[in-house]
Amino acid sequence: MIEIEHLTKAYYDQVVLNDITATISRGGVTSIIGPNGAGKSTLLSVISRLLAADNGRVTVNGMDIATTPGEQMATCLSVLRQENRFTSRLTVEELVGFGRYPYTKGRLNDDDRKRIADALAFLNLTEFKDRFLDELSGGQRQRAYVAMVLCQDTEYVLLDEPLNNLDMKHAVAMMKQIRRAADELGKTIVLVIHDINFASAYSDYIIAMRKGQIVYNGKPEEVMVSSVLESIFDTQVEIEQVRNQRIAVYYR
Repeated sequence: MIEIEHLTKAYYDQVVLNDITATISRGGVTSIIGPNGAGKSTLLSVISRLLAADNGRVTVNGMDIATTPGEQMATCLSVLRQENRFTSRLTVEELVGFGRYPYTKGRLNDDDRKRIADALAFLNLTEFKDRFLDELSGGQRQRAYVAMVLCQDTEYVLLDEPLNNLDMKHAVAMMKQIRRAADELGKTIVLVIHDINFASAYSDYIIAMRKGQIVYNGKPEEVMVSSVLESIFDTQVEIEQVRNQRIAVYYR
């Protein structure tokens, strides 16, 4: 499990994470929701060691992320950042192969190649494996990045806004693949997501944040109710989404 203890992070005089304590259980899909500026991506970045906390502690299966060697953590926890840019011109297969780096340091063996092929097949990318990333649509490219993370073969997978730049059709397809990864591959998936509709339809647990704090943490049916949502969001726009959750449920 992921245990977060009294986590604090600030930028100059702006507190972004304010004494956060929470536990994320093993298995399933946990979505982190909340308005812009709530601290969602910062929390995920601290858990994944992309950012250092000012105070507090995070452990993953008992390993302190601040003191555990990077190579060891990379075989337990993987992360997909919100923004991903590669300066080199890579094929889809080459990109996915980067997921094996913690194990091979670039020297792929037959087992690695099989895992790359399996990740490509899982995300329905086999036919695109020889294409360059800049030749793909936004949805195909996003699937390639997720395939790279899954190819790393870690128990914990952190995804920051995996639905970015995806239309409804491709967003639904992505959430189905994320759900499959949890159910069929046994991954513990934690994602930051803005669409509370998708969070309600595909998550096992939801962490709701506001102003740098966790204000609710529970199952979708406990969080996705009007009284709770009204205390999380400042406007009615996001709240209206959950009233139309039959859309995502239908596609699921």
